[in-house]
Amino acid sequence: MTTLKILKYVVYDMLRSRMIIIYTALLFLVSFGIIYTGKDVSKAVISLLNVVLLIVPLVSIIFGTIHFYNSREFMEMVLAMPVERKHIFWAEYAGLSLTLAAGFTLGTGLPLLIYGGADGAIYLLLSGVLLTFIFCGLAFLGSVINKDKAKGIGFSLVVWFYMAVIFDALVLAGYFAFSQYPLEKATIIVSALNPVDLARIFILLKMDVSALMGYTGASLQQFFGSWFGMMYSGIFLLLWAVLPALAALRIFNRKNF
Repeated sequence: MTTLKILKYVVYDMLRSRMIIIYTALLFLVSFGIIYTGKDVSKAVISLLNVVLLIVPLVSIIFGTIHFYNSREFMEMVLAMPVERKHIFWAEYAGLSLTLAAGFTLGTGLPLLIYGGADGAIYLLLSGVLLTFIFCGLAFLGSVINKDKAKGIGFSLVVWFYMAVIFDALVLAGYFAFSQYPLEKATIIVSALNPVDLARIFILLKMDVSALMGYTGASLQQFFGSWFGMMYSGIFLLLWAVLPALAALRIFNRKNF
């Protein structure tokens, strides 16, 4: 009950933020523009994939980090009351994640709904929601580790850049360096280390667009088949959504503000 009371306050505070309104409006305009100009909803889903894989994680981790530091005074005030730390943490995390996920779903899903949807649209929205929760959890993890706000934001940017850009380059470099060895199974295991890569695989396996899957996605499709690949990527996406938040909670419970 205590968590719900704090959650209501956090959600109300988030809904008053201009950032949420701007985020939702920009996603709506971009999604509507892509679908309207392309005249093909299925192709638009593939184009919107770049928004999901780059913009959603970036906004989630940066806004989540800023929100955590800006809420420290509020959390310190609530901690002075007979309230368990876990209630405060889960209320802050859930309020932030649910609000950003709702903004993404509304901004991206409404244009898709207007134009009748397409294959992969549900998986696109589901992946965007999961990535929102994942990167909000990573934002909180970086924030509880670093007391300094600048270091926390820097940590968040490094995590996003690594997962969105560097990871695939490292996988490709490793493939060329050890191309004489059978790397399919190893590549599939490595893909679990990056939620952005898993989200791309999760969406494109359903759409059967192998040319855009990257090496890990193509290996999943070839070695396991689409349904196993979707199950594999879906399970690990759920783990990514839970584990960083639990790690952040563990540190939060022991940390002095």
